[in-house]
Amino acid sequence: MPSWFRPCFALFGALLLVPYSFAFDTPLSDQAVREAYFLGQRRDETMAALLNKYTKFLPPPKTGPHIYSVTFFTPFALMVQQSSQHTSGYSAQQAALDHRDQGEFVRISVQIHLTDSYGPFIARPTGSRSGSPTGFVPRPYDFWKDFDVQVSSEDHQLKPLSSSGQPDLLCDEGGCTLIGATLQFDFAAEDFASGSAVIDVIPPEGDPLSVDFDLDHLR
Repeated sequence: MPSWFRPCFALFGALLLVPYSFAFDTPLSDQAVREAYFLGQRRDETMAALLNKYTKFLPPPKTGPHIYSVTFFTPFALMVQQSSQHTSGYSAQQAALDHRDQGEFVRISVQIHLTDSYGPFIARPTGSRSGSPTGFVPRPYDFWKDFDVQVSSEDHQLKPLSSSGQPDLLCDEGGCTLIGATLQFDFAAEDFASGSAVIDVIPPEGDPLSVDFDLDHLR
C-alpha cells in the first residue's frame, strides 16, 4: 500500500466512526430529559415562550380556509409538553422511565380555521331539479380529510408513522359550532437528519402554502 494512501484511509475510517449528527437533540440525554421535565412542570411564561418557538403562525388568505399555524415539535419539545400535562405525583424519575419506554419522534401539527369564504355551512340545492333554490347544510366534521399535507426533508418526501385529525368546536348553551380542525402527524426523529424541514399544505380551496423550519435553531 503506498505510504500516501495510509493517512487518507485512516481519515476515511475515522469519519465512518463519527456518529450521525442531527439538527435537534436526538436521542435525548438523561440531562436533557431532566431539563424538559422541569421546564414542563413550571407551566409558566418561560415554558410557553419555549414552545412558541416551535410554531409558525400564518396570515389569513384572501379566500379559502385559513391555515392558522404549523407546529414542529422535536423530542425535547414533546417532553416539555408531556411533563406540563402531569400535575402532582409526577416525578423526574417517572418522566425518564416514560421516555425510555417510547421511541423518539417528531410531531407536526397543522391548525385550520374556517373563514367567511370557507365556513361551517355549505351551499347546496334544496332539490334535485334544475333551478331548485339554494339552501345550506353543515360542513362535515371530517372536512379536514380534504386537506393534503406533505412533509419533506432534503427534498425527500417523508411517510408518517401515524396521522390523525379532529374537528375544533366552539360550544355554549346553544350547542356547538364547527370552527376548524387540527391535523397531527408523527414521524421518526431520524427522518430529519438535515437542517431543514418543509411542510406543504394543499387545501381543497384557496392557494397552497409551504412552511420551512430551520431545525438548527430548534432543540
